[in-house]
Amino acid sequence: MGWGFRARRPAGRRPLAARGVEPAGEAGEGSEDGGGDSPPTSPRKPVRPGLSLKGRALKLLSQREHSRLELGRKLTPHAESADQVEPLLDALERDGFLSSERFAQSLAHRRAPRFGLRRIEQELGAHRLDPAVAGPVLQGLRDTERERALVAWRKRFGESAADPAERARQHRFLAQRGFTGDAIHWVLRHGAAPQDDAPPDDPDESL
Repeated sequence: MGWGFRARRPAGRRPLAARGVEPAGEAGEGSEDGGGDSPPTSPRKPVRPGLSLKGRALKLLSQREHSRLELGRKLTPHAESADQVEPLLDALERDGFLSSERFAQSLAHRRAPRFGLRRIEQELGAHRLDPAVAGPVLQGLRDTERERALVAWRKRFGESAADPAERARQHRFLAQRGFTGDAIHWVLRHGAAPQDDAPPDDPDESL
């Protein structure tokens, strides 16, 4: 015997749709503003103006010295036209903010403890510096090439090669750092001697 029954709607009550009442959650879909319950739009924040081209140049120069070529390359993507860059570089040089001499000295100072004359000469050449600017800086490096190569060798090895293979490895290390052949041969001959007993430079040997 089953206990099934069918639910009956209370008398006198009609479905909500039949009475013109919208189900909960759908109200507002046909409102005039069409926004329903979406949150109001927040006001826009004012856009901060970017750096001027000169301001960008001065910011770069405050971080470290730049060559004219290097600074021009960094500024060009931010210029409104290519004609803006060269006059600005001229003005920066005229006012002393941009200096090829200071750049060459700064680069040599940063590289000299780790790299040799050939490596630094190549890097200065990539900046297309006037020979009158690069020449004195390179001469100063030339005068200290052996001492700097000796420091780099002692920091990396500290003792003479025990066999030809090790000697070749030490030679290759100094060559990759850009030291001249003369400086490398001098270090491999005399590097293991106590620092105070190292032989003086041979005036007949040139870099």
